[in-house]
Amino acid sequence: MVEKTPVLDTFTYVFLMVGILIVGFPIIYSLIAATLPLEDVSKVPIPLIPGDQFLVNMKEAWTRGNLGTQIMNSFIMAAGITIGKIIVSIFGAFSIVYFDYRLRVVAFASVFCTLMLPVEVRIMPTYEVAANVLGPLQALWDTLHLNGMVSWIVGHDFEMTLNWSLLDSYTGLIMPLIASATCTFLFRQFFLTVPEELSEAAKMDGASPMTFFRKILFPLSKTNIAALIVIEFVYGYNQYLWPLLITTDPHMTTAVIGLQDLIPQADDLPEWNVALGLP
Repeated sequence: MVEKTPVLDTFTYVFLMVGILIVGFPIIYSLIAATLPLEDVSKVPIPLIPGDQFLVNMKEAWTRGNLGTQIMNSFIMAAGITIGKIIVSIFGAFSIVYFDYRLRVVAFASVFCTLMLPVEVRIMPTYEVAANVLGPLQALWDTLHLNGMVSWIVGHDFEMTLNWSLLDSYTGLIMPLIASATCTFLFRQFFLTVPEELSEAAKMDGASPMTFFRKILFPLSKTNIAALIVIEFVYGYNQYLWPLLITTDPHMTTAVIGLQDLIPQADDLPEWNVALGLP
């Protein structure tokens, strides 16, 4: 029997509404500022009554920041990161839980330990790899002095340089960010809760590991996948440091960088109405 508590329920709803207003007030304040002209935004405090300049400010922000291309780049980047993270993580967790091979625990511990490494620690090595994916092969080529060997074989000077850059490309924006220890850990913990009888029954029926994954594990994981899609898409869309490092072409920048470019600087007019006029 569930006891009815009208007073407690009313207090709970009031408390939640107050919390929503406190959290949502900055967003509402920003939307109001986006509807005001420059002279009203410059006032202290900013008026709380919406103006009629929202479409004007949004058009100015869209044009000045080239947001059409940038938002498309952000969507492509976020979608690629989300799909890549889920695919890599779910198969990694499947391997760790359902395949018995040597150093399996060490492999999982190695993946899990990457959670203790902040992004700033690995950002420069990642950039170096993205700048030239074939850099390690080039170092090996130079160490073995293969240019001299090939020159001796062909009878004239020969020099080969291996270079494959991922800068200013969707591949460079997506590939370095698709590995996720968090997603792998979540899938592993979920797979450990799946009864072993399901795996044993699949083996008795002659199902291959991929059949077991496709027909049993994947359908059971749809709730986890749906939650991770939302989390990882927001994570990918809000990336700032990595796109800032590897993109110099204005046509490859993302919406977050475009927003940064619209924020007024020290010597600029404080056009916060334009910066806040983003969709």
